[in-house]
Amino acid sequence: ELKEGKTHHLENYNGKTINTILREQLDNGKFVPTLDAQMAIKESNILIVTVGLPVANGRPIYTYVESACREIAKGLKKGDLVIIRSTVVPGTTKNFVLPILEESGMKAGVDFYLGYSSERIAEGKAFDEFENMPTLASGINEESANRVEAALKLVTKAEIFKASSMEVVEIAKVLENLSRDINIAMSNEFAVFTKAMDIDIFEVIQAANTHKRVKLLTPGPGVGGYCIPNAYHYLSPKAEELNVALSLSTVARGINIDMPLYVAQMVMRNLPVEASKAKIAILGIAMKDYSPDDRYSPALDVIAALEKEGMEVKAFDPAVPTKHAFGVDSLEEAVSGAHGVVILAKQEGIEYSNFKYLKELMNKDGIPFIIDTKHTYNQEEMKNNIIRVESI
Repeated sequence: ELKEGKTHHLENYNGKTINTILREQLDNGKFVPTLDAQMAIKESNILIVTVGLPVANGRPIYTYVESACREIAKGLKKGDLVIIRSTVVPGTTKNFVLPILEESGMKAGVDFYLGYSSERIAEGKAFDEFENMPTLASGINEESANRVEAALKLVTKAEIFKASSMEVVEIAKVLENLSRDINIAMSNEFAVFTKAMDIDIFEVIQAANTHKRVKLLTPGPGVGGYCIPNAYHYLSPKAEELNVALSLSTVARGINIDMPLYVAQMVMRNLPVEASKAKIAILGIAMKDYSPDDRYSPALDVIAALEKEGMEVKAFDPAVPTKHAFGVDSLEEAVSGAHGVVILAKQEGIEYSNFKYLKELMNKDGIPFIIDTKHTYNQEEMKNNIIRVESI
């Protein structure tokens, strides 16, 4: 797909879409996608590893990182710079990557150079943040760190912070992600509390954030994507090794894991029929708003919980390319005959606000309802609407 100029990402830069940029760079020969790793290594002197570290049963899986590094070791040349940018368990670059690369017969910091620089871009803002986000550089020795810094300057115009060790940057990256997991968990817990008081959590957060030293993130149906949910599992193995408790992080992760079930329970409370006879429309299955990525998406957990109760679920998300058994190709197909609608991610191409049309499509058995987990509607304005709207 890359060779054909296809990408599912939704990025823009200087008025151009990422698809246009991809095709331009393919045409001028500056971007060459290939499955021939050895050819790529032979023709390059800066080798950047960005493969993922998946988590299974709460443990990171090193398969992709190991495979990439072993491939590099086969073709590593004198003077090459290897930069690890994957989010990893602290200590991975020195204790796991380094020995594999030195199987080449060369020594890191002498024959080749090794460093770690964390990925800091957010999907949807990638071009801007590559250029303007302050970034971190580190290396196995001073010369390696200097070369990492020089390589990063090819991409970024922002400040480059050179750390004293690779472990500092590895830990900083995990903590950056984990801090957001904890912050969102706090807001999700507050959302349950304010709902019990019949108070809009989004208005509460807006009010609290007027304080200059407060920055609460917004609640939602859970925390998804490849980065934030995995952060805890990148830190916990090292914490166990060091016999250090991660009490707050553990509780926060548990709160966010439970949110999809909380949303499913909101649906259950609003059903006008038995669960086994109910049809639910899901709008948005991406892991976050305006994203094509549904990896680790809490929407998938919400859907699984609803289906477990016997409900028929139809989901519409025009941005997500993944094919699911419950997926449909239009808003009409998702909402037709539905007793309720659940908004789990905002996307361009989904008409949320035509309530008259939605009501015409929805099941006439009982009062139609919308569970709004993304603050799509102003709750005060919804009180007299033709469809009952309940916020998270």
